[in-house]
Amino acid sequence: MNNIKVFHNFYGKLHIKIIAVFSALLLLIMAPLAGIYLAEYSIRDYLYFPPLNIDLKPGHAPFSGLVFTLMMLAILAVVVPFFARVLSYKRNDINNAGFRNKFPVWGWPGVIVLLLGWLLAWSRFPWFSEWQTHTFAPLWAGYVIFINALTYMRSGRSLISHSPVYLLVLLIFSAIFWWYFEYLNQYVENWYYVNVEHLAPHEFFWYATLPFATVLPAVMSTKEFLETFPRFSAGLDNFIRLRIPYHRLLAVLLMLIAAAGLALTAVWTDYLFYMIWLAPLIIMISAMVIAGKPTLLAGMAHGKWKQLFLWGMAALVCGFFWEMWNYYSYTKWEYAVPFVERFYIFKMPLAGYAGYLPFGLQCGVLCCLIKDACYKLSK
Repeated sequence: MNNIKVFHNFYGKLHIKIIAVFSALLLLIMAPLAGIYLAEYSIRDYLYFPPLNIDLKPGHAPFSGLVFTLMMLAILAVVVPFFARVLSYKRNDINNAGFRNKFPVWGWPGVIVLLLGWLLAWSRFPWFSEWQTHTFAPLWAGYVIFINALTYMRSGRSLISHSPVYLLVLLIFSAIFWWYFEYLNQYVENWYYVNVEHLAPHEFFWYATLPFATVLPAVMSTKEFLETFPRFSAGLDNFIRLRIPYHRLLAVLLMLIAAAGLALTAVWTDYLFYMIWLAPLIIMISAMVIAGKPTLLAGMAHGKWKQLFLWGMAALVCGFFWEMWNYYSYTKWEYAVPFVERFYIFKMPLAGYAGYLPFGLQCGVLCCLIKDACYKLSK
């Protein structure tokens, strides 16, 4: 009798997990298409792959001082308490240990590739013109190796030295992960690529997939590096206690609300464009709650915000370098964001950098899920 109960409990939980995962994937893909249907646009125009079509909708709303001010106030209301907590936290046992190890030999190729990639990306050597489009992937591959080498110097561990298989898996899922955001961008058209007109669709796919594969490794590696500086996130494991009832019914409701927001983004793009960064995060976390898996948000009930802060900051650091290296590159992306197109840092409007914060949490959720899967498969 006990064996039968165990059998039913196991397959009952498995059944719930499958439903949660399938529902999340279905909503992530189909919700934007539902919005296109509601807006009476041609769904066929949004099903091309790779998604290179732009200018499918009317132009975005011009800069609005009021909207920009309100958005910046909302952003500051979220981030200032964290920095205030870190800066005001005083404990004698919090210190940033120095570098414990020498710079590893395997880190030097990363330095060379990074510097050479930077030089070639920002220069216009006639002899290199045929390959000028392809500088982004080597540059970011060099960054990943370099930041891992710095992490190894400080902690004695890194993804490259201690988790190479996990790093390789991240490369694969990273490409899929960012292609999904390229899919979402069709519905909001907030960024577009220039100097890719000479590439055929299959050429653009390979050109884009290689740098897309560096996104998760870069954010994960940067997060691990920031984590070696305890003072950087001091006090955030004993901060505001925010209890959220982790009930499956609430998770289902939030998942449906997020999916509706994602769908309506295609209808009211200028007013809901930010949902492409928030809705997938809510859907992913809701699905994990329904499946009975712990999430990055679980620690909030005990005042533990450190991991959330580190993931957000890691994405913001990577975002700064993404935008900087993009600025003088030949093949690059540019932005068209409603209401906030002013006060640029490189090509990105100032308010746009806030998008890296929820994006970092999405990276964290996916990296943790992949790490958990790799661990279970290795047992």
